[in-house]
Amino acid sequence: MARRRFSVFNLSFLDIMSCGFGAVVLFFMIISAQVSVRADKINIELLAETNRLEEEVLDGRKNLVRLTTRVDERRTRMSDLQEEELRLQAMIEDLKRKLSLQDIAGLAAHESVEELQAEIERLEAARKRLITEAREPKASGEQVRTYTGDGDRQYLTGLKLGGKRILFIVDASASMLGNTYINALLYRNMPDEMKLRTPKWRSTVDALDWITTRVSPDADFQVYAFNKEAWSVVEGSDGEWVPVGDGTRLSAAVDRLRVTVPSSGSNLTEAFALTKKVLPRPDNIYLLTDGLPTRGRESLDSERLVTPEKRVKFFNEARSQLPDRVPVNTLLFPMDGDPAAPVFFWWLAIDTKGSFMTPSSDWP
Repeated sequence: MARRRFSVFNLSFLDIMSCGFGAVVLFFMIISAQVSVRADKINIELLAETNRLEEEVLDGRKNLVRLTTRVDERRTRMSDLQEEELRLQAMIEDLKRKLSLQDIAGLAAHESVEELQAEIERLEAARKRLITEAREPKASGEQVRTYTGDGDRQYLTGLKLGGKRILFIVDASASMLGNTYINALLYRNMPDEMKLRTPKWRSTVDALDWITTRVSPDADFQVYAFNKEAWSVVEGSDGEWVPVGDGTRLSAAVDRLRVTVPSSGSNLTEAFALTKKVLPRPDNIYLLTDGLPTRGRESLDSERLVTPEKRVKFFNEARSQLPDRVPVNTLLFPMDGDPAAPVFFWWLAIDTKGSFMTPSSDWP
């Protein structure tokens, strides 16, 4: 009988090799897919960060253009003032020369030498005023703090700035995160660092920053923030007036408010109740808010829906806590869906002899 020859390269061996090769190929395909998914995720994160940095660079360039324009305008203004000063100086010298010669006939516009002397004094005062305006156009000696940015624009002419004792009240509720309820809800679920960067909250703090630069150095101040509760932003000064002085503590209060995360509802009653705890009573109250309050002393945490009627009730409850004869000046950053707010805060301004206004979106 003929014996069959044995070979290792038979069909079974080839099957095993094929399976092994297929397993290796499948393994590499799985690894490649995972690497691709991770790479896409990293690319998305890098793209988001790149977009954010590009926006910051664009904002910086816009600010640079604005500042450059302001510098050019200031230089032009300085040049005009210098020309005006030279013109006035020439007029003064001419009048002095005519006065020394007593050339009364050549001065038909003047009835006497005394009138000429008065004219010289008036022109001299105007020249000094122009020199002062050219050197210190913003009267910086009266400001204990400075505001960097476009906030030096003086178009809030109706806002009554002043007083010996000034109280600032800032709404720090969750609604201060957005101009609509949808935006406020979206921002409310974001990380705290994102909440602090929302345009509405930054505008509110910038508005307080702008106002506080106009406070007199010899005045006293206090800054309260409120949501469902109210507290002093000036550390260690609850219920007390704080001297403005060199503006250090006032700047610290604004900086502390910048890192305060808006949250919860707004209880204006608690904020106005604190106005009676600072004695003597304030000369002026500045309220920065976005609408009627959503909480009162009897409101419960379980209440999710606050009707417009309840908000009006909470507002009237808060008004009852105000001291008598103290002007309330309101800056309203309006929230969509609260149409009654401007009316009630306008009435509050009339009743207290204060002021009310809604700043534009690009102020300060």
